Amino acid sequence: MKHIIYHSLNTCSKKIEFDLTDDQKIINLKFYHGCPGNLSAISKLVDGHNAKEIAQLLLGNKCGFRQTSCADQLAIAINGALDEKN
Repeated sequence: MKHIIYHSLNTCSKKIEFDLTDDQKIINLKFYHGCPGNLSAISKLVDGHNAKEIAQLLLGNKCGFRQTSCADQLAIAINGALDEKN
């Protein structure tokens, strides 16, 4: 298992932490700052699911006028962690 710490860019959430299991599942996801209701919901929805599938679902999601979102930043963090692992 690998613990990931990612510092978000251009979002209300400033940091994302999660664990990537040996079988590439996301667990223990936590966002720091941002919209508590939405981000805790995302954490519950992705817990125990395949990292690659989660990244594919969330990549490119925008927040309002921004070109990214907390969900998009999570996808970027996951893809980075998966690239490191391979």
